[in-house]
Amino acid sequence: MKVDTKGRLAALRTKMGETGVDLVAIAPGSHMDWLLGFHPHPDERPCLLLIGPEKETFLMPALNADGTREDTDISFHPWSDDEGPEGALMKALSDVGAANAKKVVLDETMRADFALLVLDNLPGAGHAFTTETLGALRMAKDQAEYEALKMNAEIADRAMLKAFDAIAVGKTEREIADVVKAHFASEGASPSFWIVGGGQNGAFPHHQSGERKLQEGDAIVIDIGAKKASYPSDITRMVAVGRPPEGYEEVHAVVEKAVQAALAAARPGVKAKAVDAAARNVIADAGYGEYFVHRTGHGIGIDGHEPPYITATSESVLEEGMTFSIEPGIYLPGRFGIRLEEIVILRADGPEILSTLPRDLHVAKV
Repeated sequence: MKVDTKGRLAALRTKMGETGVDLVAIAPGSHMDWLLGFHPHPDERPCLLLIGPEKETFLMPALNADGTREDTDISFHPWSDDEGPEGALMKALSDVGAANAKKVVLDETMRADFALLVLDNLPGAGHAFTTETLGALRMAKDQAEYEALKMNAEIADRAMLKAFDAIAVGKTEREIADVVKAHFASEGASPSFWIVGGGQNGAFPHHQSGERKLQEGDAIVIDIGAKKASYPSDITRMVAVGRPPEGYEEVHAVVEKAVQAALAAARPGVKAKAVDAAARNVIADAGYGEYFVHRTGHGIGIDGHEPPYITATSESVLEEGMTFSIEPGIYLPGRFGIRLEEIVILRADGPEILSTLPRDLHVAKV
């Protein structure tokens, strides 16, 4: 996906002005990917994109300079192993007008030694993470990002259908996961995770697919995702091997009602915690509150999990264009678990679901 680097840097500088930030320092990773469409090789050598009020530049390990030059025309301040990075860093800070920066935003995912290198060379500067600047920009997806996420949701739907078709008594969780991974790969998507939890294993929200064989009467949690064109998918659906276990229909109905309540609550201007409360209250009122053991959702973009987080304590105000999961669940130890997950993008009139796959229980023939 082609990235509008010029436009995104301009938007970032607007945020910097609004928040009084003199310098944003970004390390190789998803923040840099969002801004530039790539990042240099990440290793122990300090590599930073330094963004000042009017200019940007790289602190660049000389070892990586030639290869990185193929991807960008942003200026470099290279440093070699025998010199160390400090001299080049001071020149880079001066170049972008941040040698006397008073407020610095640091990429929260960067190595601690990179962060300390910046702060040690800006004595007295206050620092913050990207929440109000780059992070805030990333939460609202543009049309190209929406199209990438929608494409990946459609691929995940097809992978889920392949999993449905593969369910059979005697198959192992791992064999079903392998079907999912193979389908993702067939569409050029790189598998990210493949949770297949049969029977009692479904009560573990992040179960690792293993050698347990599927049995008649199992309820199976299938939670899968992959990445193509730098953006991911994430979907959870339920399958039963023949008849579902006793009590399943009641619990599934509660989780479905919780999904619908969260969808109804998700509107621009609403706090994320209100969406969590909408789902959580349905489950608690049905008597299953103690069995809903995680948040209602997470943002999704370049990273599979990113802000906004749909939690009981989140004060984040939802805005149009934000994309996140809604995935309440009930997990009954020793019996089964149920999670139903949608990825939505928030529109002016509410959420648009990216998947087209129904949330109904799929019953596999035995």
